[in-house]
Amino acid sequence: MTLKSKLMGAVAGVAMLTGAQAAVAAGHEEITVAYFLEWPMPFQFAKVEGMYEEALGKKINWVSFDTGTAMSAAMASGDVQISVSQGIPPFVVAASAGQDIQVVDVAVSYSENDNCVVASGLEIDKTSAAELAGKKVAVPLGTAAHYGFLSQMNHFGVDTAGMEVVDMAPAEGAAALAQGSIDMACGWGGALRRMKEHGNVLLTGAEKEALGILVFDATTAPASFIAEESDTLAAFLKVTADANAMWADSANHAKMLPVIAKDAGMSEEDTASTLSTFSFPTVEQQLSAAWLGGNAQNFMKGVADVFVNAGSIPSALESYDATVNTAGLKAAMN
Repeated sequence: MTLKSKLMGAVAGVAMLTGAQAAVAAGHEEITVAYFLEWPMPFQFAKVEGMYEEALGKKINWVSFDTGTAMSAAMASGDVQISVSQGIPPFVVAASAGQDIQVVDVAVSYSENDNCVVASGLEIDKTSAAELAGKKVAVPLGTAAHYGFLSQMNHFGVDTAGMEVVDMAPAEGAAALAQGSIDMACGWGGALRRMKEHGNVLLTGAEKEALGILVFDATTAPASFIAEESDTLAAFLKVTADANAMWADSANHAKMLPVIAKDAGMSEEDTASTLSTFSFPTVEQQLSAAWLGGNAQNFMKGVADVFVNAGSIPSALESYDATVNTAGLKAAMN
């Protein structure tokens, strides 16, 4: 099955789920929140310490996912009310297909922690990237890594239509790269760290940013939940912002790091290394023009256009302004 048909199938699946999306009942006593393992963030300290339950006055079911596309499907089916750190590309794929979900905050920026790794044996770097033509690559379709892959190949002039693209979650891609069954793998977090043990990246985070390849995740939620549970969402975002502020003070690292590492399923050393490549914008920064005040919406349009041009999704929205809802952040700030 081709990359195009696989992702188009995912878009169709999201559309079907969206049509059957159950409304979230206002005032329900518990919510389900999606997050990633091996993706350490300050919110996990608050998660473990029970700060969210205390602030929301509700039971929270925390469920880990492998990809942002799976998060979209879970929100469409009504199984998940909030997704923490969903990649912008899978969000854009779902929104472009008609799923009524919205970005409610910028969870993390991480240009160094999402990339593609070329097998060491090929000895291919940015000066010889054209040699990737026809190679086999593992890519989690519809994710930030997918967008980065398409953007990098476009930059190097490599026709992805001539490559053998296999849809694999990052952990699977890392294993395949280690086994030598693929030539390149794309992913993030702990999986990316394992990929680098068997290969090299083509572009650094700074080099990607210079090309306009931004990498950030958002907290997202169904529009129905945002409208009906505005106080719950604002309280959730306030706890997240407070946890980020705690981490911003290095004096809290000794207390927070062990808790975050254990919850992320990582060693403290790997957790510290990963967190050193992350940045967590403050609420004020998120509400500025650089982020949710306009730039993020323009970036999402750019992501959608890349997917459309690659034949991965049928069409993009004219504007992604309506897919961002900052009411919860503003309430949290006040």
